[in-house]
Formats: sequence, C-alpha cells, structure tokens
Amino acid sequence: MVASTHWLASAAGMGVLERGGNAFDAAVTAGFVLQVAEPHLNGPGGEVPILLWSEEEQKVSAVCGQGVAPAAATVERFAAMGLDVVPGTGLLAATVPGAFGGWMLLLERWGTWSLAEVLAPAIHYAERGVPVLDRIAATIGTVEELFRHDWPTSAATWLPDGRVPAPGSRLANPVLAATYRRLVAEAEAASATREGQLAAARHAWYEGFVAEAVAGFSTGTAWRDSSGEVHGGLLTGDDLARWSATVEEPVSFDYRGHTVYKTGPWGQGPVFLQQLALLSGFDLDATGFLDADYVHVVTEAAKLAFADREAWYGDADVPMADLLSAAYNEDRRRLIGAEASLELRPGAPGGREPRLPVLPPGTAAVSPAIPAPVRPGIGEPTVARHDAPPTGRPRTLTGAGEQTVTPDGAVRGDTCHVDVVDRFGNMVSATPSGGWLQSSPTIPELGFCLGTRAQMFWLQEGLPASLRPGARPRTTLSPSFATRDGRPWLAFGTPGGDQQDQWSVNFFLAVVHGRLNLQEAIEAPMFHSAHFPSSFFPRGSRPGVLHVEERLAPGVVAELRRRGHEVEVEGPWSLGRLSAVARDGAFLRAAANPRGAQGYAAGR
Repeated sequence: MVASTHWLASAAGMGVLERGGNAFDAAVTAGFVLQVAEPHLNGPGGEVPILLWSEEEQKVSAVCGQGVAPAAATVERFAAMGLDVVPGTGLLAATVPGAFGGWMLLLERWGTWSLAEVLAPAIHYAERGVPVLDRIAATIGTVEELFRHDWPTSAATWLPDGRVPAPGSRLANPVLAATYRRLVAEAEAASATREGQLAAARHAWYEGFVAEAVAGFSTGTAWRDSSGEVHGGLLTGDDLARWSATVEEPVSFDYRGHTVYKTGPWGQGPVFLQQLALLSGFDLDATGFLDADYVHVVTEAAKLAFADREAWYGDADVPMADLLSAAYNEDRRRLIGAEASLELRPGAPGGREPRLPVLPPGTAAVSPAIPAPVRPGIGEPTVARHDAPPTGRPRTLTGAGEQTVTPDGAVRGDTCHVDVVDRFGNMVSATPSGGWLQSSPTIPELGFCLGTRAQMFWLQEGLPASLRPGARPRTTLSPSFATRDGRPWLAFGTPGGDQQDQWSVNFFLAVVHGRLNLQEAIEAPMFHSAHFPSSFFPRGSRPGVLHVEERLAPGVVAELRRRGHEVEVEGPWSLGRLSAVARDGAFLRAAANPRGAQGYAAGR
C-alpha cells in the first residue's frame, strides 16, 4: 500500500512495490517524485523527517533529514542587519538542505534499490513535465511579479515562455533532471556497488558539484526577501560538508492499547504525545464524537501542549520525560475547564521555570510574555508579493486553510506526506517539505532553490529554539507511527505546518474513539486552534481562535462560541490533508485525503 498527497507519487511508489522493491525503496522513489509533482510544497533544497518500522529489526526508528543552521548564523549577526525575526523567504533563512541526505540514509540502510532506480521516475517527470495543479498555477501567479522583478532565476524556471503555466498544462524542470542525471552518472562512475554509489551521491551533494553551486549562490548573490531588504546568504560549503543525516530513537507514549511514536523535540512531534497524555484523563468515549464537549476538550489540550512546545522544545536538552509524566499531566489537566482559555500557559516540568519568546514590536500581548495577535497563514509560510514597485517593501500575505489564493492575493504554502507498507510488513511515514519554489531564488545551475526553515528559530538568546550555529530549527514536520497491542499498525501524517499535530491527533482519535475506518477518519470534519504563536514569519498568534470545517454541526459551533471559542468556519473540505497506511490483521489498508482531489492511495 502507498498513500500520499499526490497521485503521481503514490503511483510511482506502488510501481516500486510491484517490481519487487520494499517499502523503503518505494518511499524514497515517491519522495523524489513529490519534489517534481508538488514543487510549491517541497523541493530538493528542503528537509525530511522519517519514521519507519523495520520488520527485520522489529523496531521503530527515526531518520532525521533536517539540516542545521550555518556556522555564521548567530543572533548577533541578524541583529547587526536590523532583523528581529528571520525572514520567511530568501537566502538568510536557509539551513543545510537535508532531504537528500535523509532519503539516501533510508535507502542505504533499509532499502534494496540503486540510486538510478529510485531517481528514474523523478527524472522522467522533470524532463517530460507534470500536470500543473490549480494550486501550482495559483502560487506562481501570486509571486509572478516578484519573480519577474526581483528573482529572475526563478522566473526562468517557473514562467515557461514568460507566462504563468495554466492549470492542466505540462510543467517541466529540465535543469533539475540534469542535476539528478549527473548525480547518477558520477555515482556509477565512482563505484560498481549500490552502497558505493549511494556514498558517492552523498559526496557529490554535500561536498561536490551540488555543494559548490549551493555555496556559491548563497554567499555570492543577494536577493530581496520578506524583510523588504536585499540580503545574501550564510550557508557555505563547509556547512554542507559537516552535516549528515542521522538515525535516532523516537519518542513514544502509550494510549489505550496503542503506542504512538514521534521524532524528538528538536521538532514539534512530541506535542502529539503531550496531547494524548492530557486526554488520557478524559473519557472521550462517553462524549459524542465531534460534539461540543469533545471538540472543546481536544482543543484545550492542544493549547496546553503547544504552550509547552513554545517554552521547552528545540534542539536542546528538553525535559521530555517530565513533560509526558503522569504527575505533570494530572496537574496540567486541571487547567482545562468549561470555558475556552485565552492565555498561553506553559507548565513547569520538574519545577523548571518556563521562558517564552517575546515577539517583536508591532503586536500586542497575548500574555505578559507573548505579543498579540496578527493573523498568520494556516499551514506553512505565507508568500510575499509586490503590489508596489519592486524596490518597495513587500506586503506580507496572510490567510487561512489549504494552499489556495485568497482575494487579496495571499498564497499559503504547505508540505507533502507519503506512507508505505509492503508485503514484508515494513512501514514508512515521511513528511518532506521546504525548498518550495517560492522560498528563495532558484539556483540556475541546479534547478531548485534553498529552503527557509531557519525562520523557525527565535532571534533571542537562551531559548531552546534560539538561533545557534549548527542547531536544528524546531521544525513543524511531523510524521507519525503507532503500534496496537504491541504490533506495528499505523503510519500516518499530514501537511499543515503548526496544524500537523492537531489534524493528526484528530485523525488518530477518530479511529480510536470515533470507531471510524481510516478513510472515514480522514474525511471527518476537521478543526484546529490558532491560539499559539506560529512557527512561521512573522510569528503571530490568534488567542482563542478555533477553525472548523462547516460540516461540523451548527449546534456544536454555537455551543463552542458560547464557551468562549472564537470560531471561524472554513469551507466544508478545507482543513487537513492526511494519508495513512495500516497493517490490520490479515489485511493491509490505506486511505488518502479527498480535499483538493490530489491525494491518492493505492495497493493490492
């Protein structure tokens, strides 16, 4: 079974399984296809965290394909440039592009296919072109003037024949295809073995021709970014050469016969587990599924868990055991009352005093430590568009919901996801993202741009998520894996930035408490809170705001408003893009998101 956010990736992954490859081969192949099929949602310059179950090893492992901040990236360096937040676009926000290393590590350690085999579908689609989704056309259309006036290398890549590609037309990226063909050629020239070729490809990417082009572009050019100013980058060849993907132990939590696994708290993943720890003290079976009590309790638990994310998470020493302990969550659970909270309330695990970041001037206070609400985009970062002359300061765009264009021209970026289970029982959940076509100018020799994940660092000293050379940003990318009664069961996830670990929790609870099958759980009316600070530029929050799909019962919406939630009703199929695969007794199962008519599940 393969399920992903794009039908071409699901088909490519399924083709690998049909030809004898395993789940890891299929996931890598699908991941590279996603870079071509959904270039507005991920790219080679981005990153990927991966959770996997190896049937041979009988364990869950986490692969960290999240790159780190450059050696030159310090709070002082940004302050000297007059910046109090990392820009959401451009070269300053680039971290080491970790996706390639993450995929190669997965392939080398657990896969069986060669580099040429897993790259072949992506090369084909990059050369021949992919159908242009409405959202791709809308994204390019929104940043068209930025590309024309400020980022001409991006215009050369994404405005074929000088025009925004029409929905349904064919969009190719021959430069990217050539980059991948050269990788294969250099790898095969360097070694006759699969392992040697993979090592050679990593060398070419992080120390060879790819690294040289990335470093030269980063340090040798300067471009306008979302700060409104022109900046060069900080990423160097040494930064790339020093980094490598890693295999780590995941963090887990037991919940009603299930064990859920997430990446470590260098990303937001454990916030899923904290929500389960809080909810374990409530009888969600006694409430009606998606009634007002249910939505209220789940939402309030999310607010408390994400408040802890703000105070405690980062590439640092995080007190995870205390945050998940029964005593800590018993105390925290008492904060969930009958009314909606409008405060950001981190806890004090092990008696430690929380410290929250202070947002820059221009927003009012949510609490004494948290400035007040601006409306950030829901999902990944918003895209800056020039309505004034190209030398003027760009307008920061905002919005809500899925990747689409709002009347004011806003574009909301997002992410991708792929899940695989094979006939051997191996399972993969991966959430590639970053390096969107609208992130930063395209590197002309390579056909892709750098990512902007460094915008998730705080430019304040002493926080777990403070900007530090060599640190990983506190990413929102959050694949999920679960066992049931001790046996591997479910690989799942969703795009959605800060919403990933709300939408995924809602899906999981719909299966466990709503007694829904995978497809029903994905299609159930979705909701999420915007209460806490966004991980994306310009880092705003909207205390008390609760987004719900309009398919939620009107009486439930009215009751939630009575309890103090500021409910904003979105379109009937607008929130969440989940996919999942499962081992269920004698059967394999899969499901994909119908929203956007883009995700697809396949299997046999």
